Amino acid sequence: MREQEPSRTAFAAATHRAVHQVMEQGKIFSDPLALTIAGMKAEDVQHEDESQPSRRGIRLFIAARSSYAEAALQRTVEQRGIRQIVILGAGLDTFAYRSRLPGNARIFEVDHPATQAWKRRRLKQSGIESPDSLIYAPVDFESNTLLDGLNAVGFDSTQRTFFIWLGVVPYLTEKAIDLTLGAIASLAGGAEVVFDYSDPPSSFPLELLALHEARAARVAAAGEPFLSYFDPPALHEKLRKLGFSEIDDVIAHHLLSRYLGQPTTVTRSTAESGEPRSGGGHVLFAATKFA
Repeated sequence: MREQEPSRTAFAAATHRAVHQVMEQGKIFSDPLALTIAGMKAEDVQHEDESQPSRRGIRLFIAARSSYAEAALQRTVEQRGIRQIVILGAGLDTFAYRSRLPGNARIFEVDHPATQAWKRRRLKQSGIESPDSLIYAPVDFESNTLLDGLNAVGFDSTQRTFFIWLGVVPYLTEKAIDLTLGAIASLAGGAEVVFDYSDPPSSFPLELLALHEARAARVAAAGEPFLSYFDPPALHEKLRKLGFSEIDDVIAHHLLSRYLGQPTTVTRSTAESGEPRSGGGHVLFAATKFA
């Protein structure tokens, strides 16, 4: 992102979530605040969809990754009693403003200071109130440590914590990603995280590669280029070395087929390894051991 400007890709993601509420009636991910926070009206959405038909795929993926993350969080709250949640690179995410978490839960929104200030202005303009359970933590992932930013606003590292980190990893350097994952894995109380990432473009089929290159050009022009890609087996090994003992990695094709009820043609590379072939985007859940 450009210095002192809010993230343009954060706004684009919010727009995709808003359009999904109208074009697919929120079938994958229901968000009653999506249109409001994006400053859109339902009647505007038809034009948005007709003018950009090639973006339907990324819209559905963005909806699916949010649905996956929030479902994983709900299971964790119910089964493990987690009461501390961190939204990394929150952008215009609305979870904190519509959640039905227990009253003793705390939600931390972490984002670049410029993007966070922009969001808070939009919330005020939209009439969306911030709940008492929400705490804002301004952090620049490339120049500040995550834990320093969180600790400054009252984060408790001894509590098991759930992190949602969507739409951020591809735009960071691998060093910044490693530092963030290492910080999450190091928490004394234990942690769980959901994030999305992409396979290397060199592994894409031609049709997917063309779509990716077009999107890469758009985000680069906006000053937020893609910086990092991961080979799934290598990423899984990295996570295990950091201390994550449970990993669930879902290819975009599989995730969409799950939510849309459609068969997928994506197969696994070998029955023995269980490692997925290239599918472009992935959504991954990882957890450290539960004490």
